[in-house]
Amino acid sequence: MALYGKAAAILGQLDGKRGSVKTLVYNSGHKNIKQLFALVCETLKYTRVLEEIINTTDLLKKEKKLQINVAKVLVYDLLFGKGLKCGGSWKALIMKHRSQLKSALARLKVKRKVSCNEDLLETKASSAAGCQLPRYVRVNLLKNTVEDVIDYFKREGYTYLGQATSVADLKHLGRKQFIGDLHLPELLVFHPKIDLHEHFLYTAGHIILQDKASCLPAHLLNPPTGSHVIDACAAPGNKTSHLAAILCNKGKLFAFDLDTKRLSTMGTLLLRAGVTCHELANQDFLLVDPSNPKYQDVKYILLDPSCSGSGIVNRLNQLTDDEASSSSQRLQALASFQCKALNHALSFPGVERVIYSTCSIHREENEDVVEEILQQHGNRIRLVNLMPSWPYRGLATFLEGPWCIRAAPKDTLTNGFFVAMFEKQCKQMEQSKESSAEEVTSRPAAGLNSVSVPEKRPVAQSQKKKSKKVKKQKV
Repeated sequence: MALYGKAAAILGQLDGKRGSVKTLVYNSGHKNIKQLFALVCETLKYTRVLEEIINTTDLLKKEKKLQINVAKVLVYDLLFGKGLKCGGSWKALIMKHRSQLKSALARLKVKRKVSCNEDLLETKASSAAGCQLPRYVRVNLLKNTVEDVIDYFKREGYTYLGQATSVADLKHLGRKQFIGDLHLPELLVFHPKIDLHEHFLYTAGHIILQDKASCLPAHLLNPPTGSHVIDACAAPGNKTSHLAAILCNKGKLFAFDLDTKRLSTMGTLLLRAGVTCHELANQDFLLVDPSNPKYQDVKYILLDPSCSGSGIVNRLNQLTDDEASSSSQRLQALASFQCKALNHALSFPGVERVIYSTCSIHREENEDVVEEILQQHGNRIRLVNLMPSWPYRGLATFLEGPWCIRAAPKDTLTNGFFVAMFEKQCKQMEQSKESSAEEVTSRPAAGLNSVSVPEKRPVAQSQKKKSKKVKKQKV
C-alpha cells in the first residue's frame, strides 16, 4: 500500500509542478527507489489511456473515496503492470471493478484499431516529429537468410514491396505490407503498428527487432570475418548480435558492461540469436587493460557509451527530467566521459578503426566530442567519411563535421542518432603527413576513404541448413 500511496503523492506533486520525477522520487524516502521510479514513469506514460478508462467506467463516481492519482497507479498496475501484488484495502476496492476495467481496455483497443497496449501510446516526441517510426526488423544472418524470411512472411499473407528507393517509400506501408530497407540489406521495414514480439521468427532468434539507427554502427564498422572486435558498452546486446552476424560467428567478440542484470539479459538474447564467438565481461571498459595479450589482435572497436538519450522517440524526458538534466553542465559531464572512453578505445595497440555512436541529438555529445578527439590525437588518427549518400550529415561545426552522420525521426524515419568513425593512420601515412600537414587538415571529404558496405554478406553453410528447417514451419 505504501508503494501506491507514494506513487500517487508524487503524481500530485507533479501536477502542482513541485519538482521533477527524479527529484521527487529520490526525496520520497521509499525503501525501493527503483520500483517507485518505474511505477511513476509508466503511469505517466499511460496517463491519457488511464484517464479514458477511468472515465468510461465511472470508477471515481462508484468509489467516491478514491482519488484520481491513486486510481491511476492502481489501474495501471492491474491492466499494464505485473498485477496488483499489494495495496491492502485499495487492492480489494479496485479488484471489484476488474472485469469492467479490462473490458474498457479491450473496447479502447478495438476503437483505436490496435492489438497491443504499447500501440495506445502517443508520445510527445513522436508527435513533434510529425511521423510514426516504422517497425524495423533485422534478419539474423546467423540463423536465416533475408530471402527465406521474406518468403516466410509472404506465406503468412504479407505483401513484399521489394527494395525501397527512398525514405518516402517507408512512410505509407499497409498493415500487411513490408519492404526492404534502402541502406541495410538485412533490414526489413513494416507498418508502425505491427507487433512481432510473439512471432515465431522473433522468439526463435531468426529476426531482431532493432531500430535502423541502432543498426548503423555495426553495419558501418563492418569487421571482416574472423576479426577480433570489442563492443565496449554492450548491453542490451542488439549491436553485439549484429557484430557477431557480420563476423559469421568467427573470430572473437569481447563485450563489456557494468550492469550485472543487463548483462544477464544480454546473455539470454545472444543465446537466442545463436551467437557463439562472444566473451562477456561484467567490467568497466575504462578499466580494461589494452596491453593485456588477449586483446593484442583487436582491430575494431564499437563504442556506444552512456549519453543523454535525447534522440529516443518514446523517451519520457519531458516528464522524468528537470531543466538541469539537459543543462550545459550535465552535457559537459557526459561529453567528458565519452572523450575518456574514446581515448581508451584508441589506446589499444592493434586497433585500426573505432566507431563512436550516441542516441543523442546534442552537439556537445557528438560533433564536439569528435572534434576534441581529433585535436588531441593530431595526425595519428583521421575521420572516415561515412555513407556519402546518407541525407542527414553531422553539423559543420568543424571541417570534418559533415563526414559524420546523424539520424532523426523527420529526416530518416528513425530515432535520433549520431555516428562517427575514427581510423588510425599507419606509420607510412604518419611519415608522409609530417611533410604535408596542411594538405591533411584541408583535404575535402571526397579525398577520404568512404565506407562502402557490401550489398549482401555471405551466409555460412550451417546457416543455410538452419534456414531450410524454418522454411518447413507451418504458418
